[in-house]
Amino acid sequence: MFDPEFFKNKSILITGGSGSFGKKCVQTLLGKCNPNKVIVYSRDELKQYEMAQEFNAPAMRYFIGDVRDRDRLRLAMRGVDLVIHAAALKQIPVAEFNPMECIKTNIHGANNVVDIALECGVDKVIALSTDKAVNPINLYGATKLAADKLFVAANNIVGPLKTRFAVVRYGNVVGSRGSVVPFFQKLIKEGATELPITDPRMTRFWITLEQGVDLVLKSFERMQGGEIFVPKIPSMKITDLAEALAPGIPHQVVGIRPGEKLHEVMCPVDSAHLTLEFDDHYVITPTIGFVWDFNFTCNALEEKGISVVEGFEYKSDTNPEWLAPSDLQEILK
Repeated sequence: MFDPEFFKNKSILITGGSGSFGKKCVQTLLGKCNPNKVIVYSRDELKQYEMAQEFNAPAMRYFIGDVRDRDRLRLAMRGVDLVIHAAALKQIPVAEFNPMECIKTNIHGANNVVDIALECGVDKVIALSTDKAVNPINLYGATKLAADKLFVAANNIVGPLKTRFAVVRYGNVVGSRGSVVPFFQKLIKEGATELPITDPRMTRFWITLEQGVDLVLKSFERMQGGEIFVPKIPSMKITDLAEALAPGIPHQVVGIRPGEKLHEVMCPVDSAHLTLEFDDHYVITPTIGFVWDFNFTCNALEEKGISVVEGFEYKSDTNPEWLAPSDLQEILK
């Protein structure tokens, strides 16, 4: 659990703040942390309007803006202490059909966040990543890999500035917009007699929104700059997920969609020599050296990590921790 006192009286900006993660993060910050300001920065006026009805505390600020727009981003980031970069185009098929739009938001937008954070003297920036950034086979994953590299490398250009950058990478979020859980729930509500399964062997990492928010906020306390934080979270078979949502309903195998993997990886084997294991998470340390040199085996909270064994890979089908159908049913309650 993160320390609410760390965020007391801080000004926090969340890009893409009207999405699933942003809403839960705002709820957590307002409910537990007594921040000075929480700034929601996103393009969707309807979602911001709806959020403002629910979250109307004096600390709240709402900025309509795009991470592609440097001037607007600069205006929103003035006086900000912490930035959570959650804005991205995430739909894999949409990215394949509109590649430059995905690149402009996910790569150019990430670069803008880095540049403006340095200009505005932000203390710490954390970017949200995805398992799809590891050994990417689709454009979305490739753009997120590039964004990860931008945020890690940004620590090498800070010079005398205090700003530090880190990345948090996790898997599929239970119940988030666009995930398979609400899709299956919609089919069940409409009276579906079978559920479409891409491949019965398919596995995925799963995390709840609450866990994702807690991980990101805790990473602000842990970070020194340049880390990729990866939580230890359970895997689940797609067949077990379908069984949890609709026990007894048969499955129709429809085949893996373009740009989709059978299993997901969060710590690749090629980065094993850079990976440290902590009690509840892994850290992938930078591939490049910085002008300052941190000992990443001991983080800012003085938690100790150890190097993983040669050939280590954190993959959804070989993960030692698994969700059973009954576990998911409990989460969804």
